[in-house]
Amino acid sequence: MKILIVEDEELAVKKLQKTLESVDTTAVVTGITDSIQSTVEWLQQNPTPDLVLMDIELADGQSFEIFNLTEVKCPVIFTTSYDEYALKAFKVNSVDYLLKPVQKEELQAAITKFKKLQPGAKADISIDTLVKELQQKLQPKEYRKRFLVKHAQKLVSIEVNDIAFFYSDGRLNFFKTHDNRKFVVDYTMDELEDMLDLAKFYRISRSFYVSINSVEKIDDYFGNRLILGLKPSVDKEALVSREKVTDFKKWMGK
Repeated sequence: MKILIVEDEELAVKKLQKTLESVDTTAVVTGITDSIQSTVEWLQQNPTPDLVLMDIELADGQSFEIFNLTEVKCPVIFTTSYDEYALKAFKVNSVDYLLKPVQKEELQAAITKFKKLQPGAKADISIDTLVKELQQKLQPKEYRKRFLVKHAQKLVSIEVNDIAFFYSDGRLNFFKTHDNRKFVVDYTMDELEDMLDLAKFYRISRSFYVSINSVEKIDDYFGNRLILGLKPSVDKEALVSREKVTDFKKWMGK
């Protein structure tokens, strides 16, 4: 299996080659390019490889431009540091993606998927369409800046930066501001996930989103969970569910 690696970081290339060797003994790296221009030239001057492993961000721009400049006749697996949720839609047929740093198990699964393709098989959707949609997905996301809520028979606008946390009592959803004002919010917890910057708010459970500035104290809790002390205080236990503990600690440490 002949593979072209498109990657502008020398260390990443070496790691990718080493990982490839460990997951597939038939893999032969026939070319390594580090830019849009060098990749276009390589594809035009060399026999078509069986597979391309292509980083999205290159020194001279996004690798999508390669598809505008030359025909890519083989399957492509993108490697990227972008958030997984922005890319789930692109695991189809001959186009795949791997999050960096590329893990052995993920690369193994992608190679296995590629090998199951019939020779000459085409994706259900064209590579051009996928590239355009992926470019749109990777545009900087616009997050909610404020919420319009009811207060004393009036509507008031509350800046998201003023919100300490969101929570649910099972019937209604609320948020509290850093200065301890409480409001009902007319969105479900799942809907809030698409509105909030997840670098600033973390969903610790099905019923709680906390801002990083609202976490005053973190303690161990039975069942391998964590319990948070929040500011301002809230009449509901802010528990980090067991499956989220590791990720929550990473989020707090960023």
